[in-house]
Amino acid sequence: MAPRAEVQLDVVTRITDAATVPLGPLALDVVAHQRDLPHVKHVGEVAKTLLLRQAVTRGFDDAAFEDSEGRLSEATIWNLAFWDGRSVIWPEANILTGVTMQILQRQLSALGVDQKTQPIRRNESLDQLAGVVMNSWTPGIAIARIGDHPLIADADFTGLLHSAYQHEHLVSV
Repeated sequence: MAPRAEVQLDVVTRITDAATVPLGPLALDVVAHQRDLPHVKHVGEVAKTLLLRQAVTRGFDDAAFEDSEGRLSEATIWNLAFWDGRSVIWPEANILTGVTMQILQRQLSALGVDQKTQPIRRNESLDQLAGVVMNSWTPGIAIARIGDHPLIADADFTGLLHSAYQHEHLVSV
């Protein structure tokens, strides 16, 4: 048989084991990146996968994004939230407000927990904050450090987010 003409790759299918939720606490590298159309959930952002892999090769668990104004925004597949001991702090930046983040905002409000949105910069007082990542897997996995900056370990913050998330399901039943 004569070889056929080169076939253009049309679809790639990859089969792996099911993904598992990391236990944390996580170490996040900081990379300069801004999501395209941050307010729209979409697929095909190859940069996020590349940045995650690069962070892992540098000894981190994942990567947090820093925008052109030096603000932390989100992570590769995660929203970020911080805690100063009194308030949940949501990063002020152009982000995709994920479904889990929206549930937590709604339920934290219902529970009377103070929330605010403000710029979070890695060189400004991260060592005075606790932090988590969240997505459809989980309402909170603790962050141990972002870049070289350690965060406070606060299991109560993670517990608060998990309780607020569960409250959504109790209210909707």
